[in-house]
Amino acid sequence: MMLFCLAAILVVQTAATNAAPTTTSIAQPVATTGAIDVEVADKLLKVRRIFVDSFGDDAVSKQIQAMTVNSLQSSKKFIITENKDRADAILKGTALEKTSQELHAIGEGTSVAGAAGSHSGSMSGSFANGAGSVSGHSSGGFVAHAAGISDSQASTETINDARVAVRLVSTDGDVLWSSTQESTGAKYKGASADVADKVVKQLLRDLEKLQKKTTAN
Repeated sequence: MMLFCLAAILVVQTAATNAAPTTTSIAQPVATTGAIDVEVADKLLKVRRIFVDSFGDDAVSKQIQAMTVNSLQSSKKFIITENKDRADAILKGTALEKTSQELHAIGEGTSVAGAAGSHSGSMSGSFANGAGSVSGHSSGGFVAHAAGISDSQASTETINDARVAVRLVSTDGDVLWSSTQESTGAKYKGASADVADKVVKQLLRDLEKLQKKTTAN
């Protein structure tokens, strides 16, 4: 009986020793950071043909839209099409131009004043035994003058302030790029032309940075 118990204990211990350890597996999340940026960047870098949509029905909006088309065309980086169905992306925007007046005034003044004066007098007299004589002399003079010159100038300057918010949209509706620019005009161009150039230059800068980043990766 004792041998049977010992044998049973040995069997139990052996089974416990040979049992495989239990491990718990935890699923790790799939990394998706930057996946959307990569997809948008890929679409943006493939844009070659752009359709410039209406910026608005008013004269200023139409002018800034036309300036933007000219600036894009001059960049030689894109094909500008008026066939919306053929475009890789559509440039949409909202434009605003504000005109204000600034008053500039300058004033100068000069004044000169002078004064001069003199006076002299003398008196003599003698008395003797009730008789006497008196003599006297007096002279004087005064000169004064003043002059003043004043000059003032006033001018009014017209300031044109143009602003535009644009976005480049893919044909399936994804916003690939956006920017807001404003200008009061450059030295040799008006505010509308300057703000249109700023939009295109910003787009080209962002594309260049994106291309360098993609190449580095």
